[in-house]
This record gives sequence, C-alpha cells and structure tokens, in this order.
Amino acid sequence: MSRWKIALIALVVLVLALLGLRMCHSSSSTAAGAARKGGSGANNGPVPVTAVSVTEQNVPIYLSATGTVQALNTVNVRPQVTGQLMKLTFDEGHEVKKGSVIAKIDPRTYRAQYQQSVARLHQDQAQLSTARSNLSRSEDLVKKNFISKQDLDTQRNTVHQLEATVAGDAASVRDSKVQLDYTDVTAPITGLAGIRQVDPGNVISGSDTIVTLTQVHPIYVVFSLPEQDLDQVRSAQAKMQLPVQALDRVDSHVVAEGGHLTVIDNQIDTSTGTFRLKAQFPNTHDELWPGQFVNVRMKINTVDHGLVIPTQAVQRGPDGDYVYVIGKDDKVQMRTVKVEGEASQSTSLIGSGLKMGERVVTEGQFRLKPGSKVKAYKPGEVPQAPSAEDMKKAAASSGGGGRRH
Repeated sequence: MSRWKIALIALVVLVLALLGLRMCHSSSSTAAGAARKGGSGANNGPVPVTAVSVTEQNVPIYLSATGTVQALNTVNVRPQVTGQLMKLTFDEGHEVKKGSVIAKIDPRTYRAQYQQSVARLHQDQAQLSTARSNLSRSEDLVKKNFISKQDLDTQRNTVHQLEATVAGDAASVRDSKVQLDYTDVTAPITGLAGIRQVDPGNVISGSDTIVTLTQVHPIYVVFSLPEQDLDQVRSAQAKMQLPVQALDRVDSHVVAEGGHLTVIDNQIDTSTGTFRLKAQFPNTHDELWPGQFVNVRMKINTVDHGLVIPTQAVQRGPDGDYVYVIGKDDKVQMRTVKVEGEASQSTSLIGSGLKMGERVVTEGQFRLKPGSKVKAYKPGEVPQAPSAEDMKKAAASSGGGGRRH
C-alpha cells in the first residue's frame, strides 16, 4: 500500500475519534444538567414526613427494675435424731402439707428408751406411795410418843426426795417420748419438695439434709431502685398500696399480676446507690418460680390529662430532647421538650414544651432543619403516585434542559 493511502486512513480515524469524544462530552453534560435541575427542584419542594397530633390522656407512672423471685419460706429439713433412714414418704417436685410425715427413722432404740423411762417412773411412784404411807403412820405415832420427832423428820424428807425423783422420771419420760416422735420427720411448712438428698438405708444425723421445702403460695419478688426514687416511692406508699407487675425478660409480656409492694429496705446500699424492695404475688397458678429473673413494673402515680406523643418523635440533641413541630404554614421548628416518662411501650409523656393538638414529626426528621417546608402524612399513609400529566411535564422539563445546554 502506498504512503498516501496510509496517511489518508490515519486522518479519517483521527477525525472519527474526535467526533466521538465530542458526542460523549455533550451527552454527559446534558445528563449532569438534567440531574442538577431535578435536584434543585427536589430541594425546593416540600419534604414528605409523617406527623401525629399531641393527644391528652390519663397516664399511669411506672418505675421499672430487674427482680429476682424468692420463695416465701425455704426450709432445709434435717432429722433431729440419729438413726437409720427407713423410708421417704414424699414425691420429689410435689407439694407436701405442713405436719405430714415425709421420712421415717428406725424407732426401735428410742422406743426402748421411752419404755425404760416409763418403767423407772412407775417404780419411783410406788416407792413414793410407800413413803407417804409410812409418813402418815409416823405422824400418828409421834403423838403417842412411840417414835421420836427426828425419825418423823427423816421420813418426811424421804417423801420429798421421792417426789423429786418422780418429777425427774416424768421429765425423762417426756424427753424420751419427744425423741421417739422425732423418728417421724414431719414437714414444718406447706411447700414444694425439691430433689431428695439422702436415700433410705443410710444412717443420718442432724447435719444431713433430707430435702428442701419451698413455700411458693404466695411468693416474693425482690428488686432494687436508684436512691433518687426513694422519696417518691415512700410518698406513694403512704397514700395507697402500690401495685406491681412481673414481666418476662425476653419479650416483656406480663408473667404475673396482682402483686403489691410489701417492704422497703431500711438502708441504701452505698456501693451501688440503690435500695431494695420486696413485692408479694399470690402466684395462684405457679406463674413465678424461686430464683427466676423477671422485669418488675411498679405503678406509683397517675397523671391526669397528660400530653402524649409517639416516642420516635423525640430526638436527642446537645441541649436535651427536642421535637419538630409543624406550624400552620407547614414549616417546621425545633422545640425543646421535657420527657417525664413512658406512657406505654411506644409513647412518651411530655411535661413541657408542647400543647394539645400540635403536630409533631414522627418519621423523616433526618431530612429536616428549622424552617423546612413539609408535606405531612398520617401514620401508614404514603404519598400519592404521580399522574401521567405530571410525568409528561417532568420528562419535558428534563428534555428541554438538555437542548438548552
């Protein structure tokens, strides 16, 4: 191929490359202009948000804490005499009644001791009877001077000695009877029996625990509150019986109701800055179990006609809590508020900063600043889809921008 043909082909390729670069630059500029135009339009338009009006209702005030379920009474049942365990008469995990026999210890040794005490008592009673008869006859004989007064005094002292011996024998009989009765181990309280800790056939003594009984009807829940709540709790308790609920720690559903505060501890724990409280629950259906962890909610007051808004409307700022309030001109302003507490799981009680009926933004706050114009929608409501006419206008506006560039 000749040199002039090669030069012509190179020139054509260079011209085509320049034309392509120019067309790409023109297209990019058109798209950027359209984007700038669209963005400017979006910024100038109202911001869609979700808004809710401030409502008024009676709001119960609660204090919440983490608590531990505690049995009303817990007893470790131990034998009071030493001997071979013959049998157990309770079922593990079942309730036993107060006074019922739950274990039997070999009674033969204690029965023999009791019988010996009774025999000794009868023997000494017979001697006392003889001594009293002799004393009676001696009193008649001394009047006739047949015996001396010294013999009479000796006989009288013998009677007193035998009376003391009989009294000691009677006490020994009672003690032997008590020891014999202790071979039947009885339940000191009505409660649930735990897992047995000894087996029949073993020789047990007072240091061995047979079983642990827990009384769960009613039952206690022990919890702690910060010391700054002490005056509030004491004042509320002086006015009424404070109701308490127990909630599950996983999903916070109510586990047990009908509880009430019974005890406020007499001192504050200086290491934690908290004080302990105890609430009692009827636990009729065994909703609570000793050792269980629960969330505790105690009602201490009710605020009449309190102002309530959704909790998600409240934002945290450097100067405290605030909300966005929508004015009559659909422009928002930041308003500092004081949150008094929870009205429910999703609403908050406002102490100051708002009025009844004002609208607050609950969704879309991240796009707002003071003075922003908004389009307010109700919860669950979505903006209306653009009509065909609006889409045509938008397309025409976008196309015009490209041609002008």
